Amino acid sequence: MTRIAIALLAAALPSTLSAQTTDLAAIFGAREGVSQASLSPDGRKIAMVAPGPGQSTELYTVDTSGGGTPARILVASGKPDRLSGCGWVGNNRLACQVFGLSGYAGQIYGFSTVVALDADGANRKLLSQRRGENAQYMDLRGGGIIDYLPDQSGSVLMIRSYVPEGKIGTIVAKTAEGMGVDRIDTLSGGASRVETPQRDAVEYITDGHGTVRVIGVNRTSGTGYDKGSTRYLYRAPHSRDWLPLSVYDHSSRLGFNPYAVDAAKNVVYGFERVDGRQALLTYSLDEAKTRDVVYARSDVDIDGLMQVGRAQRVVGLSYATDKRQTIYFDPAIKALTASLAKALGGNRLVQIVDMSADENKVLVWGGSDVDPGQYYLFDRATKKLSPIIPARPLLAGVKLAQVQSVSYRAADGTMIPAYLTLPVGKDPKNLPAIVIPHGGPSARDEWGFDWLAQYFVARGFAVLQPNFRGSSGYGNAWFEKNGFQSWRVAIGDVDDAGKWLVTKGIADPARLTILGWSYGGYAALQSAVTEPGLFKAVVAIAPVTDLGSLARTSEGRSNYYEKLEFIGHGPHLIEGSPAQNAGKIKVPVLIFHGTVDANVDITQSRLMASKMKSAGVAGKLVVFDGLDHQLEDSSARAAMLQKAGDFLAAVGK
Repeated sequence: MTRIAIALLAAALPSTLSAQTTDLAAIFGAREGVSQASLSPDGRKIAMVAPGPGQSTELYTVDTSGGGTPARILVASGKPDRLSGCGWVGNNRLACQVFGLSGYAGQIYGFSTVVALDADGANRKLLSQRRGENAQYMDLRGGGIIDYLPDQSGSVLMIRSYVPEGKIGTIVAKTAEGMGVDRIDTLSGGASRVETPQRDAVEYITDGHGTVRVIGVNRTSGTGYDKGSTRYLYRAPHSRDWLPLSVYDHSSRLGFNPYAVDAAKNVVYGFERVDGRQALLTYSLDEAKTRDVVYARSDVDIDGLMQVGRAQRVVGLSYATDKRQTIYFDPAIKALTASLAKALGGNRLVQIVDMSADENKVLVWGGSDVDPGQYYLFDRATKKLSPIIPARPLLAGVKLAQVQSVSYRAADGTMIPAYLTLPVGKDPKNLPAIVIPHGGPSARDEWGFDWLAQYFVARGFAVLQPNFRGSSGYGNAWFEKNGFQSWRVAIGDVDDAGKWLVTKGIADPARLTILGWSYGGYAALQSAVTEPGLFKAVVAIAPVTDLGSLARTSEGRSNYYEKLEFIGHGPHLIEGSPAQNAGKIKVPVLIFHGTVDANVDITQSRLMASKMKSAGVAGKLVVFDGLDHQLEDSSARAAMLQKAGDFLAAVGK
């Protein structure tokens, strides 16, 4: 282990733990030792975002030579501000995105801001637009950097939000409104207008060298609510005129959704449905708007765009079958990743995290199902690959279980893909077992390290994670209407996952349980409604429990209509809501929820707890005060794991 890793290892460990702890809940519940990393343009420094106490986050900079001690240059308390990521705007200067959650008028809202600082923490500047005391309304959007301007060290292009300002009795007013683009000098904080703010603008895409080529504008109703689709426009080379490109519907997922511009080819890369599955396409940014399918598959969606360097050059794509696959169409990057994969050995996923401006120094991440991940620095000139720090230092030396790709037959004969993880060194027969449906529902599980699943496997459980119908990644037909409107199909697949474990002899039917987070928590509760007694206990973390009230909690937000359309209308609002059918549940239930959850309001769990109590269901709600949807606190996660593990381990005894 390098000196960088040794110094950062101590910094990343929760203050109450050591690298030698044997407390499984603390080991697996600890937040990632490094949540985000970036490499300076000259390749001489690395910036890393690491967890601090509670929900706090800390930014460290380290010299890539391995000399010296990492410097902690910024701390976000987590009450409520946190660091989501930092990027280098020059060899000695960084810009960081700060976000947080806060309650207002009975709802939880997210806010963000961007700050710049030197590599030693000095010369801090707020880059987000300041609000005047006469602002006409509240806008919590702090914007974000969209172009690091590789040819202009220290300056960036940034989306910034403007709110009109005015005061009765004066003619002085600021009328700019909406999202625009400014060029920011991160040293002085000085700004110049690049794109005039537009009220409904939500996205701008540059060519990576300072020219804005695509804009996304939300379509809104007369009352200001989003209609659930974005209209994209483009500029031809050397033109300031906006021309129509596409319309993307977020609910149906139809239309072209642009992601990145290649100025040399004069095309925009993006995703669009081809024969029912998402493919990577390009459209030429000229009058012809020539459409080319770059890559498509008949079995899964193409969902990843691989970009490298400060200009975010497009070099490849990725998709997930049983494992994540990457296709590089840049020959140099293809050869580089192949050599890195060979050097790291084993069955690992390899990702390029960042590169120096000359692309000679490469920050790399490698990991697998039995390796939570390690950061490395590769010098292409010397061919030297140096380990920097493990992503989860507490798990160093802990033997993890291999994840198997399997499939099982649903009641209607459809084969459902899933991942099975079995305890190390145990005969896979008549084990206590847990089905863990994923969140979303517009998501899917993938092969790799999963701290939640691995914790329960370490405690002796078999774990099955199904990609039930309603999951994303497998095309329109598999997605159905979505996991809420098509809940009967999705929950049927989850129930069949439990039955398969029993049929295969893996699970002891008396010790078969279910656990889920977010939509997975909903699925766990609803499975107990549809198949009473199949699962002998339920753990639900931040679950949706009532579909009707889920939509109503968004009434004050701009995406209210979009959410209404996603959830739908009709009998399924009652039939598909665990809280409305609590009396059908015949097994004990344990629920966890944070009070500052902007994804699923805690009222969902409180309603479920109340309904279970009235129905005489043995249930308990554990509330984490001040925590969000992800329970971003190592001690809280450890407590949740311990309580959930003990609760499920008691089943059948």
